Amino acid sequence: MKQSTAILIFLLVNLMLYASDDYTDWLLSGTMRVDFILAGDAENTSLYVSKIIREPFWGGSRRNLIDTMQYGDYFFNVRDEASDQLLYSRGFSTLFREWQTTSEAEVLRKAFSNSLRFPFPIREIKLEIFRRRKDQSLDNIMVMHIDPADSQIEIYNPVNYKTVTLLQNGPPETSVDIVIIAEGYTRTEIKKFKKDAKRLTDHMFLTEPFLSHRNKFNINLVFSVSRESGADVPGEGIWKNTVVNSNFYTFGIDRYLTSTDIWGIYDIAACVPYDQVVILVNSHAYGGGGIFNFYSICSSDHDASPGVLVHEFGHAFAGLGDEYYTSDVAYEGFYDIKTEPWEPNLTTLVNFDIKWKDMVPRGVPVPTPLDERYLNDVGVFEGGGYSAKGIFRPQVECIMKNNAHCEFCKVCQRAVERMIWFYAH
Repeated sequence: MKQSTAILIFLLVNLMLYASDDYTDWLLSGTMRVDFILAGDAENTSLYVSKIIREPFWGGSRRNLIDTMQYGDYFFNVRDEASDQLLYSRGFSTLFREWQTTSEAEVLRKAFSNSLRFPFPIREIKLEIFRRRKDQSLDNIMVMHIDPADSQIEIYNPVNYKTVTLLQNGPPETSVDIVIIAEGYTRTEIKKFKKDAKRLTDHMFLTEPFLSHRNKFNINLVFSVSRESGADVPGEGIWKNTVVNSNFYTFGIDRYLTSTDIWGIYDIAACVPYDQVVILVNSHAYGGGGIFNFYSICSSDHDASPGVLVHEFGHAFAGLGDEYYTSDVAYEGFYDIKTEPWEPNLTTLVNFDIKWKDMVPRGVPVPTPLDERYLNDVGVFEGGGYSAKGIFRPQVECIMKNNAHCEFCKVCQRAVERMIWFYAH
């Protein structure tokens, strides 16, 4: 069976099992959060549940509960225990999966914290978690039965952080809700955090398709205070006491800025309704990171920071892949060129029909040569996904290839626009 056919059947079966349009038939207000650990090495993955938490807000759509895009290195389903009816599903990616492609994972076992979030159910549910294999098929790695009345489910104890609304256009269920949390900002730097957040998001909304859909977004700030300014810079021997322990030099790459404290991040974010988490790090250094349905993170004060935020949000929100192929990375064989990657802006031409074939103008050859005639066309240009050969991108330039470039290519714009529609309807 071809890869695309298998994925289509998986999706159709899930959609057929979903019969109810009424959110209140199945789901309460608030969020169920399942904290877990992914552990292993390059070839092996184990999952261990830590705890289940009830958060007060649900920021997502009450209509589009079933994933229709199948993005992410992992996928999960929430089913009604009694009827097996599908209530909710989402794809997501993790820092652990990225680490598995590094040379360190060949000789060492490590563990990374993770969380799943979904609307709090009324009745008992079955949670299924899948891992995407290299051939893009989905491998069920856990089934868990959860009773929402279980006394061991923790009730969220909100952290006493001040919150401010930066942008408000509608109710959470019909908007894309972004929460920006402060990292490396001390108590005396809170005004700076607000100015930094506004400056960077103002730039984002000058970029299409965010510009055209600004009225679909809400942005809330959480003033999560750190004891010290900045972030860890291990390559320079700098260590800071900050609220979510962010660090540059992730996997040995100086510009790769991340945090492994996802539980702490979500504890802070839960002060408000949210779909997407952005971590703004009080630093002049160049850096950032974005992981699909996990978080976006970037430094505040580098000249390139506005572009970095847009680039990283493209990863975290729309599932876009990196289109560059000349910069140093820690990954080894991140993509299998014998299969079609799930990212909407990358192709190996194994199954180009499911990507942007419909957007390639008549007369543009596939693959597309790097020729002046095609510089502004949608085509299939070799080089992307950290590889100069075998992986193709849609246009010559795009902010996913070079965050100094001001715009998303047309294919990435469509992918972002589709995700906005999914969350805001």
